[in-house]
Amino acid sequence: MNASDRTPADLLRSALATDPARPLVTFYDDATGERVELSAVTLANWVSKTANLLQGDLAAGPGDRLALLLPAHWQSAVWLLACSSVGVAVEIGGDPADADLVVTGPDSLDAARACRGERVALALRPLGGRFPQPPEGFVDYAVEVPSQGDRFAPFAPVDPAGVALVVAGGELTAAGLVEQARADAEALGLTAGSRLLSGLSYDTWEGLSAGLFAPLAAGASVVLCRNVAELGAEGLEKRVESERVTHRAL
Repeated sequence: MNASDRTPADLLRSALATDPARPLVTFYDDATGERVELSAVTLANWVSKTANLLQGDLAAGPGDRLALLLPAHWQSAVWLLACSSVGVAVEIGGDPADADLVVTGPDSLDAARACRGERVALALRPLGGRFPQPPEGFVDYAVEVPSQGDRFAPFAPVDPAGVALVVAGGELTAAGLVEQARADAEALGLTAGSRLLSGLSYDTWEGLSAGLFAPLAAGASVVLCRNVAELGAEGLEKRVESERVTHRAL
């Protein structure tokens, strides 16, 4: 990655410029059998569309706080990078009542209703499918995002010194997040081309780093596994082989 990268969105742009076709995030849900593989260009397209939704339709901007009530999932990775593109701070599992807007999965809709700002709901269905019945009081992400623009330009420059992430009570600026992700990548032994399989949740920095930010900082890729315990030891080893995994975080 480039030494000049100072935000997570910068890291994604560098990945896109280096090798747009390579798999960047491969997601499994071992409770449902879902598998989704996103190349750098596909992930960047989702991020651009989501950032346009966030900045345009939801009127979010630098300094706003978004409560993210989502599990480790490829769409969670999209929202994390879209918020970085706009300059919105993400609070993992944050209190919706204290947030400017909330993004939630189907299991936390009731809690998310406490947000007095914009509310976005994700069905987390295979292939990014929509809710069969849209939840009242929420924007259905899968309905709104496809029509958004494929290119994104922020209305205001993103400040690398601004808060980008709040997780487990700790805050990271955009630049601090990139610095920590690089340090974690080095500690894990990740280099360009590495494939890290992560079964960690997204409710800690360790899970977020292994499941997205450290591989992105290293020019590596992640195999993100939700409900990986369902696989069993033999199934896990088969996945490691089939996905050409070089590192693990479980």
